[in-house]
Amino acid sequence: MTGWTEFTGQAPRIAAIFLRRHRATGNLCLLATIRSDGFPRISPLEPLIFEDQLWLPGMPHTTKFADLARDPRFCLHTATADPKVTDGDAKLWGLAHDVTDAALRRRFAENLYAETGFDLRNEEFGFFSTELTGASAVEVGDDHLDITIWNPGQPERVVRKH
Repeated sequence: MTGWTEFTGQAPRIAAIFLRRHRATGNLCLLATIRSDGFPRISPLEPLIFEDQLWLPGMPHTTKFADLARDPRFCLHTATADPKVTDGDAKLWGLAHDVTDAALRRRFAENLYAETGFDLRNEEFGFFSTELTGASAVEVGDDHLDITIWNPGQPERVVRKH
């Protein structure tokens, strides 16, 4: 499983763009899952990095988490409203795994409360770990478009389009 530190070591450019866009939107991203009828679903989500892992937490019993429980494939996209993409754009994709480990869930909730004041310590919540299987980012220059691509175990590569 590719942890966050391993990902950032192999794909520092994509990780930097993801983190910049993630912070700029108050942690909001768009999560793509596969519905039971096979069509895609896009849902808002606030993913978090904790203990060297990217986590997908949220309200329990939602359709997006039902999708992930049935088919773990996902794509996470930084929320972008700028058609010129002046601050970049990133996508991470992979597999999500439902976390039932009570001690880990407690540590996550304690950490979330300490960092943000949002209290899930005595609440039920959806909680999925992620295994990153690829990523990409886009940056727009004056006369070009840079597309950075990463696959596990490989350094990121940049494709420039004019």
